[in-house]
Amino acid sequence: MTDAAIQPFRIDVPEADLEDLADRLARTRWPDEVPGTGWTYGVPLGYLRDLAEYWRTTYEWRVHEARLNAFPQFTTTIDGARVHFLHVRSPEPGALPLVITHGWPGSVVEFMDILGPLSDPRSHGGDPADAFHVVCPTIPGFGFSGPTRDTGWDMRRVARAVAALMERLGYERYGAHGGDWGAAVSGELARADADRVAGVHVTMLFGSAPADAGDLDEEERGRLDRLEQFRREGQGYGAIQSTRPQTLAYGLTDSPAGQLAWIVEKFKEWTDSADAPEDAVDRDLLLTNVMVYWVTGTAGSSARLYYETAHAARVPAERSAVPMGVAVFPREIALPIRRFAERRHNVVHWSEFDRGGHFAAMEEPDLVVGDLRAFFRGLRVAQ
Repeated sequence: MTDAAIQPFRIDVPEADLEDLADRLARTRWPDEVPGTGWTYGVPLGYLRDLAEYWRTTYEWRVHEARLNAFPQFTTTIDGARVHFLHVRSPEPGALPLVITHGWPGSVVEFMDILGPLSDPRSHGGDPADAFHVVCPTIPGFGFSGPTRDTGWDMRRVARAVAALMERLGYERYGAHGGDWGAAVSGELARADADRVAGVHVTMLFGSAPADAGDLDEEERGRLDRLEQFRREGQGYGAIQSTRPQTLAYGLTDSPAGQLAWIVEKFKEWTDSADAPEDAVDRDLLLTNVMVYWVTGTAGSSARLYYETAHAARVPAERSAVPMGVAVFPREIALPIRRFAERRHNVVHWSEFDRGGHFAAMEEPDLVVGDLRAFFRGLRVAQ
């Protein structure tokens, strides 16, 4: 087998690993908490104990493992790393290839509800002319692509690996979509593989006000204030993962309750939820996403993406000419400002929604599918 070979893959977690998980959850050493503080200090003890007990006694991994295995999965080696990916080809011959990339603390689980409608719109009440061949890679270092074995896997290297994957699959022209790190990777694809990328669609776009921004209106000031609030109060996880991911890895790899808390906090803070993450994302879907990190032991190697990107050489990003579509969901970490985004990107499509958050494809799959179809409708050519 050559490194370029593409091998079928099937998830099959050993039963002993599931028994070990249940045993660890049963023996969790719980911390104390200050009464009446809710989510302000982090995940409330009562909430996490209830969710961990549900995970131990009620959640059925085999059901969700089977659902994941219903999608064609493969692995290949790119730049020395194993790359796992879903590859859902459309029955429509004119479908446009589309690579969709997750972020942290996400996984390919984020996209399970949009793969069918994107690849087979005819069967989901849509127009077959909007069909995509969907490629959904797991970022090297995450989940079934992990762990990575060498240093240097920053965002740009990930983007080069994704471009190499699309070339290996024989796609000469394709679209890209993502949120979180997936948005950054998609944006970098527009620069690194511009001749083949038809367009980039993102659900997250960070950006501060440039020095020559001029007067800000009330909406713009509110969006920038929100970004600054996140940087002050919500970015502690990023500081740790950008500086000491190995130290963090010991706790998260040994304790499923710790891994659960580290991820579930973001599903509360970053989603369009009221009292608990389940207000926005199905509890079983959330736990399936956590399971991908737990059963692969990739808490540490996924965090290294933060370290590697933070310590990579700074390369000024030139403005991309590739068409970009931006979908803005109100509970996203930070809300972009179009006139600033247009300085760095060729923004040709901009949608503002009244519901949804950071994990848009899990929270509002129909809105994401509809916006992807609308954006790429004008960018298709005969395949």
